[in-house]
Amino acid sequence: MTTIRVLLADDQALLRSAFRVLVDSEPDMEVVGEASDGAQAVRLAKEERADVVLMDIRMPGTDGLAATRMISEDPSLAHVRVVILTTFEVDDYVVQSLRAGASGFLGKGSEPEELLSAIRVAAAGEALLSPVATKGLIARFLAQGDLDEDRDPARAERLEALTVREREVLVQVAGGHSNDEIAERLEVSPLTVKTHVNRAMAKLGARDRAQLVVIAYESGLVRPRVE
Repeated sequence: MTTIRVLLADDQALLRSAFRVLVDSEPDMEVVGEASDGAQAVRLAKEERADVVLMDIRMPGTDGLAATRMISEDPSLAHVRVVILTTFEVDDYVVQSLRAGASGFLGKGSEPEELLSAIRVAAAGEALLSPVATKGLIARFLAQGDLDEDRDPARAERLEALTVREREVLVQVAGGHSNDEIAERLEVSPLTVKTHVNRAMAKLGARDRAQLVVIAYESGLVRPRVE
């Protein structure tokens, strides 16, 4: 069994202690460090070879958003996945976090099972959204402001490197569907879907599925549903 190395980043010691007890109780996880600010989180992610960082947004000094961006931009930390923990799930910080490189986010009021599942999902490279924060909500956040101004021309051009099938799979990923669901929709095997997803990630420079979702919307490939 591969042990998932978890780093806790929160300025509240009591919360870190509670998270440590929960994570260390699982046979496939271990807490390898605790950070009280973003700068310390980045340093410990390197030193302790963390797989997943549970990152609070609001911390003194270097906040969680800046720390997430530093981790995602550091080639030596390409394997690290960041899960943002936030008190307010409907928050512009959520989208900023995804754009900064987070794999997703989870409310601090989530059930213990949800938190543990989130760690496993992030470690596996999947996009993580809390039950409250649906893909539609993320889409609406990404659509804030003028759509044409928000669209990233550079990313739109990079989409040209994708095959027709890879584009189809990317659209399905942006819709929040799992590999099994995509396979059923496109009438191919889950392994084929996984291959297309991995190739799309490589061509677009995406760290994980969460980043594929962001790229799909910011490039204009997928249009948000505004209710």
